[in-house]
Amino acid sequence: MKILVTLTIALTTLFTNVMQDTKTITVTISNATSDKGSIKFGLHNKETFMVKKPLLVAESKIENGKCKIVFKNVPEGEYAITCFHDKNENGKMDFQPNGMPMEAYGASNNVMNFGPPRYDDAKFTVSDKDVSLDIRL
Repeated sequence: MKILVTLTIALTTLFTNVMQDTKTITVTISNATSDKGSIKFGLHNKETFMVKKPLLVAESKIENGKCKIVFKNVPEGEYAITCFHDKNENGKMDFQPNGMPMEAYGASNNVMNFGPPRYDDAKFTVSDKDVSLDIRL
């Protein structure tokens, strides 16, 4: 019985500590040019940014050019977010034959130069507080 009580206390403490080390990332977009389609979001670390599937994904409908999503239970660390306005709802970003995007896109820290965003420019840190980001498309 003592082992069961000890094990229960240990597991409760472990899960409480894990939950305390996770945060919430809230992302807001307020400049979508239409309410058609949805905004697709990807949360990345350095290893996945622009080369692999995101760690987490989210999607939001658009109302009056605005949308908001929340990534919950995100561990502390460095991340970057990419997003795009999937107007035709085909689940992927569409490109012209010359490689230029046909749908609006954005990244954390609003680092949109010529060419795709770089991780070092888009990264942000999740540490002791929840994070709120405004991304422009």
